[in-house]
Amino acid sequence: QVQLVESEGGLVQAGGSLRLSCAASGSIFSINDMGWYRQAPGKQRELVATITRGGSTNYADSIKGRFTISRDNAKNTNYLQMNSLKPEDTAVYYCNAIVSRPDHGEVWYNYWGQGTQVTVSS
Repeated sequence: QVQLVESEGGLVQAGGSLRLSCAASGSIFSINDMGWYRQAPGKQRELVATITRGGSTNYADSIKGRFTISRDNAKNTNYLQMNSLKPEDTAVYYCNAIVSRPDHGEVWYNYWGQGTQVTVSS
């Protein structure tokens, strides 16, 4: 199996910063895209940012210029640096990874972390 373990979120004031990390472990052959999604109360889960194995990134318009996603392929880990946080960034943040496993051929599996709460106070 594969596990995605996210760092703890937290409570931060508006304008502050927070860094999340997500480490993948287990039966991993290769990791393709990694990313972060978030879900606020009463809303659907939405894309925050993704990063390919080669380092190409994609961001939601709402966080462009404030958040930066990066990854360390050797550690199977990605990071989300969140700056200039706003109250509307309050949500549960979920790590996501597209993983291939040994002896599973060209099959790619979609894994999720357990989620971590980020709360931004005004």
